[in-house]
Amino acid sequence: MQLYLNTYGTYLHIKDALFEVRVPRPDSREYDKRHFAAQKVTSIILTTAGALSTDAVALALQHNIDIIFADRSGFPLGRIWHSKLGSTTLIRKRQLEASLGATGLEWTLRWIGSKLERQGELLQRLKKHRPKQQDFLEERISKVSKLRESVALLSEAGRVDDIADTLRGLEGTAGRLYFEALSRALPPKWQFTGRSFRPATDAFNAFLNYGYGVLYSRVEKALIIAGIDPYVGFLHRDDYNQKSMVFDFIEPYRVNVDRVVMRLFSGKQIREEHFSVIANGISLQKEGKQLLIEKLNQFLEVDKIRYRGRNQTRSNALQQDAHRFANELIGK
Repeated sequence: MQLYLNTYGTYLHIKDALFEVRVPRPDSREYDKRHFAAQKVTSIILTTAGALSTDAVALALQHNIDIIFADRSGFPLGRIWHSKLGSTTLIRKRQLEASLGATGLEWTLRWIGSKLERQGELLQRLKKHRPKQQDFLEERISKVSKLRESVALLSEAGRVDDIADTLRGLEGTAGRLYFEALSRALPPKWQFTGRSFRPATDAFNAFLNYGYGVLYSRVEKALIIAGIDPYVGFLHRDDYNQKSMVFDFIEPYRVNVDRVVMRLFSGKQIREEHFSVIANGISLQKEGKQLLIEKLNQFLEVDKIRYRGRNQTRSNALQQDAHRFANELIGK
């Protein structure tokens, strides 16, 4: 379970060996209080003006719970994490070596290929229930599939750097086709023109951006637990303080956010009060964030899928993928 503290004036501390969250009541000096056992909490995310006690930090560290500070769009700004590596440093050495050769290329093509495959699968799902858009969606599905084949053909290159621009071009083209299809599948009121970031220029992208921010922190934690260095990427550039591996590894899992957001908009669960107009764009309000977090947590942490011969959550599957990546790097 993840605790999201996104109400102004929220205070997190410890009482009777439990996390106690105090949330101020509107127009009152009283608080609503909720208690959580540390064993059931995986992360604590603070997004607005709140406070936490040092005892709460200590309990979180004792139970391997990371505390994440995020901006209003859900993007993590920093985290409190225990000082232990949790795995062998050999993984990071092999990761750095892989970034310079064929192994890095192999993994990069695997991630991008999986991303395009899952995008195509989502479009196939949407096509089944939208007879009026079937021809349009089928055309986009076919084009995304061909681009995925083109990505696979790049495996003969020696290093990621040799084909990075080509790969980004193929991925970018597939993304434009994919989001055109998602827009067409939405009710006319919510259709949009392409991806937009910080700020989003429409409600759909505002939900996507916040969902991706939440997913970003999950992926970073999964990599750290597996012993992977979030900063040493294969495809994304090693800019100052950029967690390039998080951006690389996250790609196949973005579709999880896409599916949840599509369900919310197609299921008529989005209301005008879920977002507000700001300078040059759209921002999610507290109610919209809560709705998205609730549905995304259900999708990732509760709903089960059949994965590698077992029924498990998508969150567990992501962590297993991170461990598998680390083990393959060191030859296990």
